[in-house]
Amino acid sequence: MLSDAEIEKLAADLHRARAEVHTIPQPALQYPDMDIEDAYAVQRRGVRMVLDGGGGVIGRKVGLTAIPMQRAMGIEEPDYGVLYDDMRVPDGGRTSAAAFNYPRVEMELAYVLERDLRGPGVTPEDVRAATGYVCPAIEILDSRVRMTDPATGRRRSIVDTVADNAADAGLVLGPGRADAGELRPRAVGAELLVNGEIVDTGLATAVLGDPARAVAWLADKLAVYGDHLTAGSVVLSGSFISSVHVVAGDLVEADFGELGAVSCRFT
Repeated sequence: MLSDAEIEKLAADLHRARAEVHTIPQPALQYPDMDIEDAYAVQRRGVRMVLDGGGGVIGRKVGLTAIPMQRAMGIEEPDYGVLYDDMRVPDGGRTSAAAFNYPRVEMELAYVLERDLRGPGVTPEDVRAATGYVCPAIEILDSRVRMTDPATGRRRSIVDTVADNAADAGLVLGPGRADAGELRPRAVGAELLVNGEIVDTGLATAVLGDPARAVAWLADKLAVYGDHLTAGSVVLSGSFISSVHVVAGDLVEADFGELGAVSCRFT
């Protein structure tokens, strides 16, 4: 277990790396005994640093919701992070690729809550009842941690990712709206296009079989730390696909069919 001083140092290093757009050595290599609870403690301290600096929180994200990804990371459940107000990119808007170390994108459904969700014991039905609407979304990912350690070749682990706010970096919400109670995951598919070319497709069922289940999981996990999801929060429920690397000049579009499309361009 990390000491308070070690948690403070890692959170400060990651906070600075996000602001200055650089990477730090993998936390789990710096502290070999670091575990997932330590990583969430670092994440929570990082959130406090953002709030103390005048930033705001607009919601949460759930990551690693696909079973193959969990197996690849050696875990048995998703992870989560915090969405800050400065991460929002308008639909059809532009963002600089230079603002990220390793910019990647995913497509998913965003649940916008109209009522609080407080665990434990939250069900997908509770999520649907608390949701004002569901809309298409693009999540932008980045890493403030070195993806591969140059000396050992070690790949970034789940501990490193969680400490780094689950790789949160940006979100784009589309104008489409769906009633959460009427949404059928098997009927919601999407195509991700980069510069007009389809690079991946997916179904909402890739997210724990039902994205509402991922939101319920998040509410229950937050309850362990005395936290909850508040009315007005945006919750990115998990990607339909593996992340796709992007570079300056790329136009990214996620087409959700009847639910509409969402896009952004990297400059």
